[in-house]
Amino acid sequence: MFGRVGGGIYTKAADVGADLAGKVVAGIPEDDPRNPATIADNVGDNVGDVAGMGSDLFGSFGEATCAALVIAAQSHDLVSAGWDTLIFPLYISSVGILVCIATSFVATDFRPVRSEASIEEVLKTQLTLSTVGMTCVTMGPMSAFCCIAAGLWGGLIIGFVTEYYTSHSYSPVREVARSTETGAATNIIYGLALGYKSTIIPVGILAGIVFVAFSLMDMYGVALAALGMLGTLSTCLAIDVYGPICDNAGGIAEMAELPEAVREKTDALDAAGNTTAAIGKGFAIGSAALVSLALTAAFVTRTEVLENGVNLLNPTVFAFLLVGSMLPYWFSAMTMKSVGIAAMEMVKEVKRQFDTIPGLLEGTPGHAPPDHARCIKISTDASLREMVPPAILVMTAPILTGMFFGVEAVVGLLAGGMASGVQLAISASNTGGAWDNAKKYVEKGGLYIDMPKRDEVTGEIMRDEFGSPILVSVRQRKGSECHKAAVVGDTVGDPLKDTSGPALNILMKLMAIISLVFADFFMSINNGQGYFNIPRRVF
Repeated sequence: MFGRVGGGIYTKAADVGADLAGKVVAGIPEDDPRNPATIADNVGDNVGDVAGMGSDLFGSFGEATCAALVIAAQSHDLVSAGWDTLIFPLYISSVGILVCIATSFVATDFRPVRSEASIEEVLKTQLTLSTVGMTCVTMGPMSAFCCIAAGLWGGLIIGFVTEYYTSHSYSPVREVARSTETGAATNIIYGLALGYKSTIIPVGILAGIVFVAFSLMDMYGVALAALGMLGTLSTCLAIDVYGPICDNAGGIAEMAELPEAVREKTDALDAAGNTTAAIGKGFAIGSAALVSLALTAAFVTRTEVLENGVNLLNPTVFAFLLVGSMLPYWFSAMTMKSVGIAAMEMVKEVKRQFDTIPGLLEGTPGHAPPDHARCIKISTDASLREMVPPAILVMTAPILTGMFFGVEAVVGLLAGGMASGVQLAISASNTGGAWDNAKKYVEKGGLYIDMPKRDEVTGEIMRDEFGSPILVSVRQRKGSECHKAAVVGDTVGDPLKDTSGPALNILMKLMAIISLVFADFFMSINNGQGYFNIPRRVF
């Protein structure tokens, strides 16, 4: 919660604040050394994208292992099979680490990056080889192997689908970039449409993984599938962290006023880093959904009163299914507004410094330095303050539901939160990633639009013999109207892809793990029917 939600608010408060303060208030680049928010922005990349993603994936790994162990401990067949069978989930984790260490030498020694075009290719090769290696070394009964393999390859496909929708090497992001020709509004419309569409294949894959795993080994199979998807965690985390490292390198290059050629190289690395970060988010979201389902299964197993399964026609279950589906939207509203509040504070502080520090904005020699510490404090205070309401919502929702309405209501709450949260998370993350790379596609000069040719002397539009304007193809770069529209989309997408979207992983997992921890407490209240003692009925 601290790493992903607090870190997400920190990094986007600094990033959006630096963007708006630089480009809107002062008309200078966000990483200009005169901008007081630049250091906070660079720190935020580490806090949110490195520490946040690391804690998120580590949490998924630990919770998936926990769910598998709890379910195994409740199974008479697995317990009677012996100790080796019970600790089988730990074997998956251990082997995955060794495989990722071995495949890391491919990208560093055998097939390093040698050109801009090969950056994404090398990183994707790394991920693919890790998946192949993990498949080869996974041992166990055929049913267990199939569950693990379904998670492994399903995760890889989700990662590549995410790349397709967020990389400017493919048509979806280029369509978003072209939509800037008619302004920021169409850019936002295209970006939202892309995000919604990008949920189709990942959700279908997750449904297939759950079906295969559950058919083979019941809910224990779902937990193994989650561990399988996380088997390449080390490689996935490495290529995700690649993005913020390149982003910081670009910021440092601009702050140090290095030659433009340096910034062009770091921008190319950063664009690839955005894509690999999106792949990492796709893995994180997919694994969070499976982990949440596995933890829910552990909760159902733990509360033995639900031996006959969960019936959706039960009015209590169905009512809290709707409530659970609403929680991701409530949570996202809180985190999005938190970024807005913190970004406004940042912009006002930067403007105050420009107004009160003589010569800072003008770059006059000998001017007083910007107060970077003050901007860092704003992000720090805002992240800690603004993460409290979302945290309270996530942690109290399952506890209050179990206390007053019983364990069946908790199951409905968890199912609704997972079903709604995974789709909202994928959509938000991919929309933001597409807007970011659409902006970079414009900045690198990849977008051409047809514009009327004007007379060099009079400036009038030149026409052909039929009176129609003569059109010429013009390359769009920084400062063009298309770029300004792309910047708007990128700024709107920042909190979507780095705060609200990834933070929904925490909502799905934390509600489930809290429910599992409090399962015995819920069962102690009217045999699991809550203080309201609601009878379990089917209409």
